[in-house]
Amino acid sequence: MKIIEKNPSDPDSIRLMDELSKELEFITGDSGRNSFNPEDVCVTRSLFVVAYDDNGEAVGCGGIRYINKDIAEVKRMFAKIKTMGVGSEILSYLELQAKKMGYSVIWLETRLINEQAVNFYKKRGYHQIQNYGKYNGNFKVICFEKKVI
Repeated sequence: MKIIEKNPSDPDSIRLMDELSKELEFITGDSGRNSFNPEDVCVTRSLFVVAYDDNGEAVGCGGIRYINKDIAEVKRMFAKIKTMGVGSEILSYLELQAKKMGYSVIWLETRLINEQAVNFYKKRGYHQIQNYGKYNGNFKVICFEKKVI
């Protein structure tokens, strides 16, 4: 698998995020599109990536955006194939890049009803924190944190 930094307006990025939105709409009733501003991953100390399989097919994506000098937030994590370790590789890459960028903590949010995502993050060392930012008071979401230093 190869992970490449891309602009979120790249055709592969758009295609994967559209698939993510459809999947989230099916699982949660909300596509998650309103929680992502592509410009947020095109500035300093942020990035967006696309993962490609050995055949050159785009199979996953994800990004990190700046929250503050210590905290990055994972956005638009998606793996087309849930059983090949695509999500784990993307998340590990994002964590490593966040650490290299000087972040010490990663935050993220997902819907409680999305049990597969909740379990995915818990298995990778993320622990629940109080809901932050626009998620404060939203009983449908769960927020997570992981230290990367």
